[in-house]
Amino acid sequence: MHSELRIGLIGDYKEQHRAHQAIPRALQAASDGIEIVWIPTETAGDRASLADFDGFWCVPGMPYRSADGVMAAIAYARTSRTPFLGTSAGFQYAILEYAHNVLGITQVDHQKSNPKASIPLISELGCALAGVRARVRLLDGSRLRMAYGAPESIEEYHCSHGLNNRYRRIIEGNDLWVAAIDDQHDVRAVELDGHPFFVATLFQPELRTGDSPIVEAFVRACAAQKRGMTRAAS
Repeated sequence: MHSELRIGLIGDYKEQHRAHQAIPRALQAASDGIEIVWIPTETAGDRASLADFDGFWCVPGMPYRSADGVMAAIAYARTSRTPFLGTSAGFQYAILEYAHNVLGITQVDHQKSNPKASIPLISELGCALAGVRARVRLLDGSRLRMAYGAPESIEEYHCSHGLNNRYRRIIEGNDLWVAAIDDQHDVRAVELDGHPFFVATLFQPELRTGDSPIVEAFVRACAAQKRGMTRAAS
């Protein structure tokens, strides 16, 4: 039994990737007692190896070496009710996993990795958000709104793809719902209803100056998960 929180980072580590440096720092700023383990995407589909984690963060860094591994790990977090945070590409693949495995729309895909996808659920943004800081409106009732304690926030992006508005109706009206929008009402975060903590943002809260409210909320959810598992085992 691990005494520290054990959080798995789903992604292919690159030393030069800014987010890959920032995410461990953001987690450690939220709590002293965290063991951070990188889970390469080629091995992320091994369910047995995922059982010993208190939470998962699907990190930026497309193209992933194994998109199937990423999807399998997100599915595990969703079905096992393990706290999950996805940022940037993690947001994109959280939506793809839900549409594919819950809604049964197997034709959905990421336009960057599959330009000929019949349903490009994730497509190129009209305006790339590389290094852009912009206002995000946090919707009432969302974990994001609760974590920030405010109706909006200024957040940073480093991405060129997001949810294709043509297919936005696919996720609306389901358990995966829109939690944040930008000033043009484009979707910038989703959350899964009925899950202890399942939040995915196109923006990257790990890049904030100072502590990130949603990262802190994620770590608290991981701690609650660990306490619950410990009680169940005793």
